[in-house]
Amino acid sequence: MTDDLWIGQPLWMYGLTAVVIVVILILLIRGLKRRSARIRREQLDPKRITIQDIDQMEGAEFERYLYRLFSELGYEDTYKTKDSSDFGADLVFTDRLGVRNVLQAKRYQESSAISLDAVQEVYGSMRYYQAKRSIVLTSAARFTAACETLAGVNGVKLLNREDLIELIEDFKSGHYEDAMDRIEAEAYTELSPWAEYMDQHLHSPGRDRKAEKWLRNRS
Repeated sequence: MTDDLWIGQPLWMYGLTAVVIVVILILLIRGLKRRSARIRREQLDPKRITIQDIDQMEGAEFERYLYRLFSELGYEDTYKTKDSSDFGADLVFTDRLGVRNVLQAKRYQESSAISLDAVQEVYGSMRYYQAKRSIVLTSAARFTAACETLAGVNGVKLLNREDLIELIEDFKSGHYEDAMDRIEAEAYTELSPWAEYMDQHLHSPGRDRKAEKWLRNRS
């Protein structure tokens, strides 16, 4: 009887039914994928987390994920700081040479650029945590020029999205030493332009000539 209902139906009815079935299947598959990704993010298991999962995380989730990742890499004295009063560092750990590190995590979109605030904050946290080395690790692809300059002058290690992906791959493949080599590699350093400033009459970067002129006019 049911088969008889379809006999004589116009062709567009068959087409519409097929489209509805396909749409339902697509929605079911997407729902399952979202549920699977949500479970992975909730567990924050470094063996399962992908860069795509990280792109869907909140900042606090990213910090907890890195806390678990660094702990499972084998870093000693690894702990996550409090969310409300971290003093500029999200993670503190001791590296293989016994040096205490502070790390600021920045969970940003790939197209974003990390500004110099990240460097200022993590570098400023070093004395509080009695650390000798500072790191900024982000899911963004790049840092601003000012951020790179300030990091270079202060010896702050910058790790971008490409570095993060490499860390994830090294961990999943069991190459823990390679991952730690990347984390502990020396930061890019550069000489401050002010280091060459020997005479007050020489040009120096960042010097506010307008303010100096304003002061002379009022003397």
